[in-house]
Amino acid sequence: MIDELTSDAITASFRITQRKRGHRFSVDDLATAWEAVRAAPEATSFLDLGCGIGSVLLMVAWRLSSARGFGIEAQEISFGLAQRNVRENGIDGRVEVVHGDLREVTRDWRHRHDLVTGTPPYLPIGTASASPDPQRAAARIELRGGVEDYLAAAARVLSDTGVVVLCADGRMPERVIRGAAAAGLSPTRRVDIVPRAGRGTLFSVWTCGRVGRAFEHVAVVMRDEAGQRTAASIEMRRTFGIEP
Repeated sequence: MIDELTSDAITASFRITQRKRGHRFSVDDLATAWEAVRAAPEATSFLDLGCGIGSVLLMVAWRLSSARGFGIEAQEISFGLAQRNVRENGIDGRVEVVHGDLREVTRDWRHRHDLVTGTPPYLPIGTASASPDPQRAAARIELRGGVEDYLAAAARVLSDTGVVVLCADGRMPERVIRGAAAAGLSPTRRVDIVPRAGRGTLFSVWTCGRVGRAFEHVAVVMRDEAGQRTAASIEMRRTFGIEP
């Protein structure tokens, strides 16, 4: 049974309905969507793998207002909320959410996309205790595959000139490098997200494509030593019309 829901601003004009004590919109989603619209500002078609409650899907759809969008989500509670969020924000005419396992659904996918995004869970099965809440467990534990599976699925549906943008555990960049190579993709940019000045990387957002080019590695610090949002953090939010 779904518990109490909240409705929260996710862009200047879109809101996201999410469980108060369930899986919620996070900085992973914000950073991934921000990098995605930077990497493919002219995309006419995009797909969010494992779209959850629709966080990245909504932000990308808001920014790329004429693009056709799709999301794939297997977890039932999240799928239901993603459908609701698409409908309630009035974009169900150009954004569709499909219920299913991204590893299987993409094998027969009929579209090719300029932009594919994903925010995979980071923890392999057996490395952490799963939450008794099925929605929260699926968002944290790799119950339906990790970043390697997302990269393989993305490669199946990516256009020849398209890009894949996804986040991954900042402590294990080799998983993305190996997974991209196995999928026939080349990393072109890595953005390390640092939660606060002086701390380590929380996670990284990677951009990959079919054609290799010079690799760029940068870091974005979200808050300064005093805990205030940095200019880069503020700019991320402004990309989606949110003023701090």
